[in-house]
Amino acid sequence: MDINITPEPPYRPFPGMEGESDILNLGFNMPTIFFSWFIIGLLAVVSFAVYRKLRAKPTRLQLLLELIVDAFDNLTQSSLGKRGRKYLAFVGTIFLFVWLSNIIGIIPGFEEPTRDLNTPLGLMILVIIVAHASGIRVKGLRKYIREYFEPGFKIKGRWIPNPFIAPLNIVGEIGKAISLPFRLFGNIFGGAIIIVVLSHLLLFVGLPPFLMFFFGLFVGTIQAFVFAMLAMTYTAVAIAD
Repeated sequence: MDINITPEPPYRPFPGMEGESDILNLGFNMPTIFFSWFIIGLLAVVSFAVYRKLRAKPTRLQLLLELIVDAFDNLTQSSLGKRGRKYLAFVGTIFLFVWLSNIIGIIPGFEEPTRDLNTPLGLMILVIIVAHASGIRVKGLRKYIREYFEPGFKIKGRWIPNPFIAPLNIVGEIGKAISLPFRLFGNIFGGAIIIVVLSHLLLFVGLPPFLMFFFGLFVGTIQAFVFAMLAMTYTAVAIAD
């Protein structure tokens, strides 16, 4: 007896969003684009609504946002020092976006944007640009480039760059950049595969809904926090003397 347990898409989010679409001969994943902009719009609307109605006695939503802002304010200042407040919005926004992108799959008919590798890669590019641009702004272009040739040589008290160490430093930066998106993508996509496989094996009895909630909420929250912390750490290393 043949039993086909090939995972099939459990839903089709909306008509016309079943998969890729070709625009100007370029492939676009429409569900990823739609839900990414949905999350961005949701964050913008909620933040604006809370900001317009700030109260001395906060509502539950205002209190939740204040707790998140205060937590990341302490983290950025402890890692980045006096410059931490400048990166509070950047790190906090990354956490909220990645967190919602991870847990939105709990809702039936919704798909996590972070399950598409393009989303973590896009976030990685953003983080790397901010980190290296901050390093150049703080240290200056000459000192920033010089660090790629360190440790160098000192001959008669004069520093001489080491051309052999520069490729290793460049490869190290590339390795850090690659590890950031693949860690996030691997955990979210791996969790989705486990849910699909167990759902077919157990025929959707009891355990799969719990697993979906666990991987969507708990693991999604942890991965969002780790991603935000890595973004903050890369920036801290880039601007450190």
